[in-house]
Parts: sequence; structure tokens; C-alpha cells
Amino acid sequence: MANESTQVVHHGHYFTKKNCHKLTYCHHCTDILWGIIGHGLACKVCRYVIHERCLKQVSTPCTSYLTDHIKNPSAHCWSDRKTYKKKFCNVCRRKLEDSQAFRCEVCEYYTHVECKDFVVSNCKQCATYTPNIDQNTVVHLHHWREGNLPSSSKCSVCKKTCWSGDCLTGYRCEWCGVTAHSYCQKMLSAECSFGDLRQIFLPPYCVTVPRLDFTIETVLSFTKTSVPARSISDEWSSGDSKQDEENNLVGQSSLTVAAGASNRSSPSTSYSAPTSPPVTSPTTLPTYPSAKLSKDKSDKDEKSKVFVYDGDVAYRDGLYRVVIAAKNATVGVILEEVLRVFYMPPEPQKFYLSFITNNAEEIRLDERYPIKHQLDTKIQIFDTIPSLYLRGKEKERGELTIYIDSLLPVRASARTSVSNCEDIAVTRETLVHDCMKAALTKFDLNPEDIDDYVMITVLMDKAVIHRKLQPTECPFSIIQTLAKESLCRARMTRFYIQLKNDPHGSMISLFVGNLPTYVSQRQYKKILLDIIGPENLWTLLEVIYYEYGSLVIIYNSRETATRVFKLLQNASYDDKSLYVMLLPNIQPHMLSDKETPLLVFVNTRSGGCQGGQLITGFRKVLNPHQVFDLSNGGPLPGLYVFRNIKNYKMLVCGGDGTIGWVLQCLDNVGQDAVCDAPPIAIFPLGTGNDLARVLRWGPGFTGGTEDLTALLNDIIVAEDIQLDRWTVIFYCDKEPDDPAAILDSDCQIADTNEENTQMYVMNNYMGVGIDAELSLSFHNARQKNPDKFNSRIHNKGVYFKVSLKKMTNRENRLLNNIVILEVDGRVVDLPPLEGLIVLNILSWGSGSHPWGIEKDPVFSTPNHWDGLLEVVGVTGVVHMGKITGGLSNAKRLAQGAHIKLTLLDTVPIHIDGEPWNQPKGSCTIIKSALKATMMKKAKNKVKRRDTEPNLLSLDDGAAALPPPHTVD
Repeated sequence: MANESTQVVHHGHYFTKKNCHKLTYCHHCTDILWGIIGHGLACKVCRYVIHERCLKQVSTPCTSYLTDHIKNPSAHCWSDRKTYKKKFCNVCRRKLEDSQAFRCEVCEYYTHVECKDFVVSNCKQCATYTPNIDQNTVVHLHHWREGNLPSSSKCSVCKKTCWSGDCLTGYRCEWCGVTAHSYCQKMLSAECSFGDLRQIFLPPYCVTVPRLDFTIETVLSFTKTSVPARSISDEWSSGDSKQDEENNLVGQSSLTVAAGASNRSSPSTSYSAPTSPPVTSPTTLPTYPSAKLSKDKSDKDEKSKVFVYDGDVAYRDGLYRVVIAAKNATVGVILEEVLRVFYMPPEPQKFYLSFITNNAEEIRLDERYPIKHQLDTKIQIFDTIPSLYLRGKEKERGELTIYIDSLLPVRASARTSVSNCEDIAVTRETLVHDCMKAALTKFDLNPEDIDDYVMITVLMDKAVIHRKLQPTECPFSIIQTLAKESLCRARMTRFYIQLKNDPHGSMISLFVGNLPTYVSQRQYKKILLDIIGPENLWTLLEVIYYEYGSLVIIYNSRETATRVFKLLQNASYDDKSLYVMLLPNIQPHMLSDKETPLLVFVNTRSGGCQGGQLITGFRKVLNPHQVFDLSNGGPLPGLYVFRNIKNYKMLVCGGDGTIGWVLQCLDNVGQDAVCDAPPIAIFPLGTGNDLARVLRWGPGFTGGTEDLTALLNDIIVAEDIQLDRWTVIFYCDKEPDDPAAILDSDCQIADTNEENTQMYVMNNYMGVGIDAELSLSFHNARQKNPDKFNSRIHNKGVYFKVSLKKMTNRENRLLNNIVILEVDGRVVDLPPLEGLIVLNILSWGSGSHPWGIEKDPVFSTPNHWDGLLEVVGVTGVVHMGKITGGLSNAKRLAQGAHIKLTLLDTVPIHIDGEPWNQPKGSCTIIKSALKATMMKKAKNKVKRRDTEPNLLSLDDGAAALPPPHTVD
């Protein structure tokens, strides 16, 4: 692009006319820019390109303006560094292909590695409960995210395509999923109704998380495997600067920009109270890479590189940006490009550049002359890369922008405004106390109640860090000190007024797991106090889950809770690391009678280990606080959080074993909840997924092709059915020689008072003999090499291998010689069989139908709610293979409600896929008093043509609502 002199300021953009020499698309209307000269406008800072005719309709703010534009900052939850195809950076608006990038796991904000230092902390707020506000007066606002829309996105206003694969354009609400053009967005109502999923959505205005010094990753229990990314409070750049410069050169003018760093490792810098600027002595001056400037007659001979630091902290830590400038470029021209590199407003009259000598002296440069001429006259440098400071011009007085906390009862105009702030005139002598008085007056609050409020600074960096200010501190001096340390940090710092006492209350719940099972409350207390110390004793020990070695403790002190969390996070007991989790609080009175929030459990280790994809998807579509990873504490944290909700549904993403695990926990803790039997839907992730097949949820997740929104809509209209559950009681004639032969506590054991009796709960089926023997061989193979069993196809391949080995083994035992079967008190004569299968559902072995579909006058038509079990037999591995292939059925033996097996010898047994060797004794199966309400997917659901959410337009009477409390 060639630049012209005309400049237009609009929505924070600094537009100049551009001539495009290659195919370019308008970021506003997505049409191609046509013409020969002066046919387009481009922002000097954020590269926003538009037609001249689109200028008056532009509503997208510039990146340099976004920091001041957001109302309530919220930190992003970053993914691991990886490559994303067909996506655009939300900071620089360039494509992400062939470069490493990050993605927010909550709001789909994308950024290059080198752009991550300049992201705007405008992630969607997932916990915005405000006390003393009625649910009928709460109006939840859309949370718009620009660009990177799905390829099928249609505008909700004009019904035309609003996505583009050529530029960052279009908007999508991260709550309801509605999409719109940039020029159509303003025509939509500001209120968000959560779209088609509002019935199962957990509204953020009924969730509260107390004020704690925790990152968003800790609050959401999100873990990453790789090293965290750079940030202004950590580091700006890493690796070889030469490589970074070659890979990240941008622009086609006389100036080219790249991110780089010194070869030494950069220590991280945490945000704390501002101190005096560091003085670097000649002996401690960092060593920066020297680069010989090219002396040949190539293009490189016409340019020189400059390292630019935005403050003393960046210089101390070696965190710089690289500008490649023409040798004849003046300092003023370089300053304009440096401001663009740091995404500062292009207002060079407020900044200046200064040169850093080898003696750590600072020499201010004249903007009228080329930088090379000034360096030659003031200090001789020909073979090293010069280092410059970007400084802000100091003032004796100014205006301080103070924001009001969203929980304060300020006037309606402030609640509905975008900035929610006021400007206060300050000097170096103005104290925090004076600023608070003036701000309270402007916000129509009583200045005499100043003792009820505090002023805090908020650094809108990666973690959105808060710091309470003392009344005697000077805010204007704080900003000036921060500006000298880092202009970017100073620009990302806000001042807020909030209530001294947390309106959400001081009840902070911590879930602690991986403790010993079945010990006394006194023993649990001793274990924890030995780790955290008596001075950190909790306020209340609310609940203990003895059978799982877990408990929930409550603190009233924010500082104590933070300290205890960090101690438990690094603690272990009996060589097992303890697990600690911060639990959100749900206010059930903020839910209407029509809302039934969905509690989502995802087992990331089931079947093909594909749960990680689902967790990311569900966190985007739903409220992240209603999605729980079962690898982090199991089902108990989620069940505890939802314990006070009257009506809610549950979605379990996993295999048949995961379903049994969740049902078992629900049996044990559900009696203390308001809703003890929520209906459960299944997203199949396991190998067999027989229960999911029976309930029409499908054979298994294939990875990345399922539409989660369609699945959630199916859950809304699914029908509730009852699933019979059965109690299986084993009695051993004597103690087994191998204690490990008995299934451990993970397989649903419920001990009784009798020493030789074990009790289980069966949901699907039970196998005796050859079926259980194959399951046991597979189980042992997976225990030896768990990392290899990460694919459903691989798992079935292992099953096939153990089946072939069994076919060549001629030592198979016939069960009719070692097992006596009684059904409803009647002994059943067994034919020669190698296996027995007791069925509660009609699917077995990954979708097979061993009972068959033929009607028999002897037996009634089976189902999973009739209170009857079906008993079938198999003659061997070959017979099982025929059943799996649909070529044969098992032998029907009996049907009844009470089954007893007498075992004359040790025999393999499995219940719902969990196998072990059972010593001789007896086995009794009776109807369980425990019930399970499952959801069955509706059959032949008619899909609607228009799937766009129903929205309330501005002309439909939205203004007639009472003055709302808005939540952004």
C-alpha cells in the first residue's frame, strides 16, 4: 500500500488513504476494494481497512482505543501455544497460519505470540451476581467478539453471509451465538437472551466468585501442559532475536517492525506497588546482541535496526520491540512507527524517544533530524544496534479516570454507559482520599460514607491483578511512576472505587480431594492442620465424603483462603498429591421456574481421550462454571455446586464406566441435595457405549464433527425415562488368596458389615465366564500401558487380539459344571456354555443385540424399565463374534426379577465392563431401591429451517422495560 497525506480520526482509528496493490477486502462490508488511486482507508495503528463510503458506518473501535472502551475487564483463559488454520489475530488483524498463536478457551479471542502483550482483557464475565437485585430486573447484555466466525454464519438482521475467510469481520455474541454484520449489529437489541439454549443455560448473574487473588485458570480449574505465554508482567519476547526479526517482519513502507529479545533469559516481573525507577550501573548493564550492519549494496544497506523499550522495567529485563528504519528517517517518523508497534494512539506530541548510551545515560533525541545523524554526533556507534526509550512527556497536572464497580448502586445513566467512569482533575499532591471524595460526588454517592469504599488499581494484564490503595497514596504519581517503568503497563492500569466489604459475602468454599478414605473427622482435621498449620483453621467443615476421601472447607477470610489454597496445591499425603479446587457459588433464587441449568461432566480419559475437545467446546457454548472435568476431583465438585438448585439436568460425557461412576456419586451425595435425581443425558466417549446406544445418543464421538449446539438442543427436548438398577451381592465361602483379585473401590463397592460380602450396583449387564475373561485380559493390558489406549479403534483392536488368543486356547471351562443358576427361585438347567450374560439393557458388546428381536411366547418383550433381567448364554469366542457381527443371537435361558448364581470355583466376572476373578461362593441380583432418571433422545426430530435465535429488536418495545441492572 502507498500512503497519502489525508488523515481521518473515527472511533479511535487514525485513517489514511491507501492504494492497494493486491487483492484487499473491506473489514466492514467484506467487499473488494476497487479503484486505482485513493480508493481505501487504512488505520495507521490496527490495519483496519475500509472503503471510503463505509467510514460513517464504522462501529469497530481501534485496538489502541479498546483498552479504554471496555466496561469491566475480565482476564482471558489462554490455551497452549499452537497453530490455527483459517483464523485471524484479534490484535493485528493478520492471518494466524504458519505462525504460533494463542486462543482464549472461553471467548475465542485469537492472538499471535508477539501480539499477546497487547490483547485487551475483555473476556466474557461468567460470574456477575449482584446482591439485592431481583432476577426480573436483570438485563444481560450481548458480549460481542469480532471475526473468526463459523463458515455457515448468517446475519440475524439481513440474513446474508456475515463471515469471511479473507479478513477479520463480522460479530458473534459469545453468549447466545447470534451473528451479524458490523453495520447490522447496532440494529439488534442490547439485551441477550442466551438464544435457543436459555432453558439449560446457567446465567452468569446467578453465579458468584468471591474476590480472590487467583487467576482465571485457577477459578475454572483449567490446566495447561506447556509453558505459559509471555505477558507484560512476565516477558515480552524470547528466543533468538535474529530469527524473530526474519520471521515477523511486517509492513512495506520505510519502516519494518519485529519482536525480539536478548539471548539471555528474561526474568519475570510481577505487578506490585510502584517503586522508584531502577538505576542501571555500567557494571550491571545487560549485554545485548551486537549485529554488524550490512555493508554491501543490497536493500539491507539502506536500513538499520533499532531496539525500543517502553520503560525501565523492559530495559532491565531485556524486553524490547525491533524497528527497522531507513537511515534517512527522522526521529519523528520513527516515533510514529514506534507508537504503532506498541499500539499507542498516534499522538507523537505526547511522547518522545531517547537514546541509551553504554553508560546507561539517557539522551533525548530531536524529532526534526534523522536518528543516525544524531547518534553520530553525540556518540560514535557504527557496528551495534542502538537502544531507545519510548517515553511519555511528564506533566504537573492532569485528569485521572476513575471507574465505578458494577456492584455499586450508582445512577442509571452510569450503569448503562459504556465507560462507567468519571474524570477527576489531579496533581502530584492529590491523594487517594481526595480522589474518592470527588468521584463519589460525581457518581451520586454520599461522600460522607467514604469509609465504606476503597480505591484499587487494576492492571488489565494476563491475570487482571488488583491492588488496594492506601488513602495517603498519590494516584497521579503512581501513573507517572508506572509510565516510566512501562508505558504499556501504565496504559493498562485503571482506578476503581468499590465497596470495602465484598457484596458477594465472605464464604469461600474449597474442595479438597485425594485424602484417605473412611477415616474419622478428627483424623481428617489432623491431616489438614499438619499441612496448613493451626493458624489457618477453617471457619466451617461443611461436608465430608468419607467413601471418596474428599471434603469441603469454608473460609471467611480472603487472605487465609488464598494462603491455604497455595499450601494445599503443593501438598501430598501418602505419596499422593492433594487436589484443591475453588468452588463457585450459585444463587438459586436468581433462576426462574422455566430454567433447568445443565451440569456437564467430561471424562477426558474415556475411550479415545477426546474429552479435551469437548471441554473447550462446552465452555464456549455454555457458562464455564457449569462444565466440570472429571479428572479434576471427579463428580463431587459439580454435584456440590449444584446442590441447592431445585431443577437441573446433567450431561455425562464418557463411557459406560463413567456413567456408573457419576450415578454412584449421585447415590451417595444426592440425598443431601435439593434435587436428588436429575435426568441424565449421555455423550458417548467410551469404547462400547451400550447405554448411550439404547438411549439413542449414538455409538461414539468421532471427533470434531458434532455440532454441540445441536446436541444441547436435543437434550432440551429429550424425554425422561427410568432406568432399572440392580444390586449385586457377592458372598465368598472363604477369604481369597489374592486380595487384588477383588475389584477395588473404583468399581462401585459398597461394603457391608459382613466380612466376606461385597455389594455392587449394576446398570447395564453382568458377564460370567468367557465374556468377563476377555474383559479382564483387556483391563490388564490397559493397566500396563495406559498411554497406548487413546483410541477407540486401538481399544477394539486389543479386544480382537485377546479374542484370537482365547480361540487357540483349548482349556476353556464349561460353566454348567461350576455355576448353578436360579431365577425367581427356580433352578435353570444350563446347556454346555462358556459364558453367561445377565442383561438389564438390550445392547451389549458395542451395540450387539444378544437377546435378539424375535418374539417368544415364553418370554415377554424386554426393556430397561420393566423390572426384569434377561439371562443369555454363549458357547465360546466364535459364538460371541457371530453375535457381534449380527449373524447370530445368544441362547435365551431365563427372565426374572431375582437371580442367584452359585459359584463352585473361581470364575471371571465383570459388571458394566469392570472385571475381576471372583472366588467360589454365591451371587445374588435383586432390584435396587436406587433409581436413575435418564434422558432418551427424541426420535425423528424435525429440524427447523430457520435456526437463528429469536431476538428482540429495538423497535419491539425494549425501551418499555423497567430501569434494569445491566450485566456486561
